[in-house]
Amino acid sequence: MILKASKEALKEAVEILKKGGIIVAPTDTLYGILADATNEEAVKRLYKIRRPSGKPFLVLLPDESWLEKLCLDVKEEHKKLLKVEGLTLVFRKTCDKLDYVSKGTLAVRLPQKGFIRDLLSELKKPVVAPSVNPEGKKPAESVEEAYNYFGNKVDLYIDAGVIKGEPSTILDLTEGVKILREGKVKKEEIEKILNRKL
Repeated sequence: MILKASKEALKEAVEILKKGGIIVAPTDTLYGILADATNEEAVKRLYKIRRPSGKPFLVLLPDESWLEKLCLDVKEEHKKLLKVEGLTLVFRKTCDKLDYVSKGTLAVRLPQKGFIRDLLSELKKPVVAPSVNPEGKKPAESVEEAYNYFGNKVDLYIDAGVIKGEPSTILDLTEGVKILREGKVKKEEIEKILNRKL
């Protein structure tokens, strides 16, 4: 099913995610292929179709309270990085929550605006959100491309037109500060926020 991004589409998307379904929707960077991160079966299904290698997915959080709920070890100085659009942060976990997504650490982002922000507020749960492409292929920039990749394996496609952009920048904060992938947020910007060289 393909729906244009709208309030109705948002409602439908939330219902499907609650039932353990998989959707394609615009995120704060590119189109993402999403499943409820707290639903182990849904996450395993997404690994099968999107990432057979089993490399960890990143997780989008509805709000900061989830940092504690997922027992992430977050230093005070790193909290300001959560507000930066397009920045994914890797934290150490102090328990086994979401071990089926990632063991020991978890990559998270807190979207600040747009359809994905509304979706997370409505769902009240985090979602796993890799880009929409089979491993090794380029991320889909439109719902047509997404459908060509995944067809009926996805329960709902939310069409927000063509989205060209860069993937998020991934910053490892488990020991010091290390850029794992430079994307939307550049090194200089991170240095400015932290007030130090990387």
